[in-house]
Amino acid sequence: MTLTTPPVTRPAATTTPQREEILDFHLGGKLRVHSSVELTTRRALSIAYSPGVAEVSDAIAERAELAGTYTWAGRLVAVVSDGTAVLGLGNIGPAAAMPVMEGKAALFKTFAGLDSIPLVLPRMSVEDTVETLVRLRHSFGAVNLEDVSAPLCFELEAALDEALDCPVMHDDQHGTAVVTLAGLRGAATVTGRRLQDLRVAVIGAGASGTACAKLLRAAGIEDITVVDSRGIVEADRTDLNPAKTELAAITNPRGLTGGIDQALRGADVLLGLSCTTVPEELIATMDPDPILFGLSNPRPEVSPEIAARYASVYATGRSDYPNQVNNVLAFPGIFKGALDAGAPRITEAMKMAAVDAISALAAEDLTPTTILPSPLDARVAPAVAAAVQAAALPS
Repeated sequence: MTLTTPPVTRPAATTTPQREEILDFHLGGKLRVHSSVELTTRRALSIAYSPGVAEVSDAIAERAELAGTYTWAGRLVAVVSDGTAVLGLGNIGPAAAMPVMEGKAALFKTFAGLDSIPLVLPRMSVEDTVETLVRLRHSFGAVNLEDVSAPLCFELEAALDEALDCPVMHDDQHGTAVVTLAGLRGAATVTGRRLQDLRVAVIGAGASGTACAKLLRAAGIEDITVVDSRGIVEADRTDLNPAKTELAAITNPRGLTGGIDQALRGADVLLGLSCTTVPEELIATMDPDPILFGLSNPRPEVSPEIAARYASVYATGRSDYPNQVNNVLAFPGIFKGALDAGAPRITEAMKMAAVDAISALAAEDLTPTTILPSPLDARVAPAVAAAVQAAALPS
């Protein structure tokens, strides 16, 4: 396969915000609470608060489900983190995680019109975190887990799914997986490949790597090899935690052993979800014109300069190169759709519906440098929400 790929160019340095500008932008935080009603008359005050508010409280006391009608709690998303896996910074703690959680809340409001509130907690056991959120359950309608390290995040999400009667999603896992699969669909189409025939090497077996491998497998891709810091995740290894043992059972169909070099040899796709830098000589062993997704921030696993020499399609997690794999394409619409449907869970069918919606919008202008819609495309969140809501409702 021979393709002409547009060169990957770096924007002018003046487009990159500097530290002082960034810190000034965040002064005082990025969130405020604004009243949705005007309180400029005595009558308004008497209705919004005492004595009128007692009527609303009384109605909810009689019928608990009315809390979703007369308060914001039913549609409020709790953005929850313990600060153990923040961006590429690692375990920096809850206080340092707060700017990221504020940003997440701002994205929920901007792209889906959903109110949300950051909750940063100290590192606790799964049981203690679950108990904390169960006690707070009447204050929110959904939980977005964020920047929780693996393998704790897998156990925590499963436990919250069991304990809470509302949507729960760890975005680092599933938002990443949804957008990655949508992007990979576009990349396969634009390079004349069948999605199901792709040979994929996933570099990284943390939260996002694990979720991506599982969703790609559910989409029909069978030849997936996952590599962690100690080599290929395969069934004969004795150092695997339960999450990786489960992953080994559904990947590596050719029984490969070794490291990145073995996983990449002859592969069509490199899906980078780690902090690893992949040497150029290993990229050269892949199938001709490979699809390279280097999603680590701020340094992709494969540099743009190397990608320009090999890739038919190149995607990163950065906003200053084409094909940004950005979770904002997924999570606002997924949560809005789930809440609109009154869904108690976010299911695999709902995630696949989100993939379909994103892919449909990308198909309108599909090229090697536009395999996904823009993160700023105002059509995305409503389309994803509608698809997720339809997938959640009984047929």
